[in-house]
Amino acid sequence: MSLVEIIRRGAPQDCRPRPRFLLTRPQWGTMAEALAAEADPALLAMWGEPGMVHAAFWLEAEAAMLLASCPAADGRFPALSPARPGAVRFERMLHDLWGHVAEGAVDLRPWLDHGRWPIAAPLAARPEANAAPPPQPAFLGVEGEGVHQIPVGPVHAGIIEPGHFRFHVQGETVARLEERLGYVHKGLIGLMLGKPPAAAAKLAARLSGDSTVAHGWAFARAVEAALVVVPPPRAVALRGVMAELERIHNHLNDWGFVCNDAAFAWPHAQCGVLREGVLRAAAAAFGHRLMMDCVVPGGVAADLAPGGAEAILAALAVVEAAIPGLLDVYEGHASLQDRVVGTGILRAPLAARFAAGGYVGRAAGRGFDARKAAPYEPYDRLPPEVPVRDQGDVDARVRIRVAELGESLRLVRALLDELPAGELTVSLPRRGGEGIGLIEGFRGECLHWVALDEAGLLRAAFPRDPSWLQWPLLEAAIEGNIVADFPLCNKSFNCSYSGVDL
Repeated sequence: MSLVEIIRRGAPQDCRPRPRFLLTRPQWGTMAEALAAEADPALLAMWGEPGMVHAAFWLEAEAAMLLASCPAADGRFPALSPARPGAVRFERMLHDLWGHVAEGAVDLRPWLDHGRWPIAAPLAARPEANAAPPPQPAFLGVEGEGVHQIPVGPVHAGIIEPGHFRFHVQGETVARLEERLGYVHKGLIGLMLGKPPAAAAKLAARLSGDSTVAHGWAFARAVEAALVVVPPPRAVALRGVMAELERIHNHLNDWGFVCNDAAFAWPHAQCGVLREGVLRAAAAAFGHRLMMDCVVPGGVAADLAPGGAEAILAALAVVEAAIPGLLDVYEGHASLQDRVVGTGILRAPLAARFAAGGYVGRAAGRGFDARKAAPYEPYDRLPPEVPVRDQGDVDARVRIRVAELGESLRLVRALLDELPAGELTVSLPRRGGEGIGLIEGFRGECLHWVALDEAGLLRAAFPRDPSWLQWPLLEAAIEGNIVADFPLCNKSFNCSYSGVDL
């Protein structure tokens, strides 16, 4: 019996747009064993609620999502990490937040919980008080002559999010890198519970501020699926405009910062000016530089402001005119190319095993893009061209961004040119339901799952940033490189700290 058959033998639950299959614990164990023998499907996420563990898979053969659940009434469930390495941090998070233990797991060290919370497993049915002193963090060891450790963070020299990086180094060469995150844990899921979708949407939009449109849209799609609500065509088109503007300003920012981390400040300054123009146009068009809270369940919060389309198009014209010259400078400086080409290589098989999305996956041969793999409006009629490279290095990740800039410029212009008239939002009925939404953000696919009670309030929720499956790959990509190239590799990945700290 194939893995897909095992899952679909479970009891189907009313989740939209895809059913969720409730397996028995023996069935889940059989599924975990079958995962080891099959490359497909890819694991997208794991999450929980009291007494239950859920998993989302991407089934390449059907271009569809597959959802499975396992009862964990006694707080235990068979681990998936021996077969899917991307499950490791999800399983650690499941223990920290819900108290669920993955039996046979590869790694059960704490992840989000650093031992400083007043209660353990805060989302469990009965959280317990925690009076124990915070334990010392445990890092994986490295053996060999001349190996020493370099601890970096969580406080950094720049204005960036907090994260601890533990390097094991031989000379200047990195033998192992291990991250310790969780420093910006916000209790986001707990804050969302019991709230109506409109209030919870503000929290979803703040999971990772640079992806506020993508996360807001994924949450809105999950709610709309749960309640069988279809947003108006004008709202959908405006969502697309905002999502592509978000992609443009972030790719410009990352391109500049990669050059800056290679000690080449001029492209950084130029990209910063271009990004500022896009942000100002977004503010003129939508009232907020990052377009935060502009996407709401049922539609969008406000219409395009008078003159907003002209401001956007003018900013994009400046960006388009500047890209060829910037690319010539990027390619034409041997000192910069020496730093980025062949540095921080992510091998294609590893990217595939972790189901890496976004520019991290596409630079290493995995061409998954939710806009094309699982088309949703407006991309079902305006599909993007998805660039893919196989070098897997810093340079490839930059070039994916540059190629996507051109596509996003095209998409924004097409969306504004064909912007339909009509309403901006539809009202949400107050009833129960369960739904899941998948939206392509600038760094990869954002996945949100919601369950509403009969009063229309959030009974359970889980927001998943693409960084969950990209952070572990940064650890692999830096191995064998020199310590001085870590900032370069780190910025080329640009994983979100806040997005995984929840």
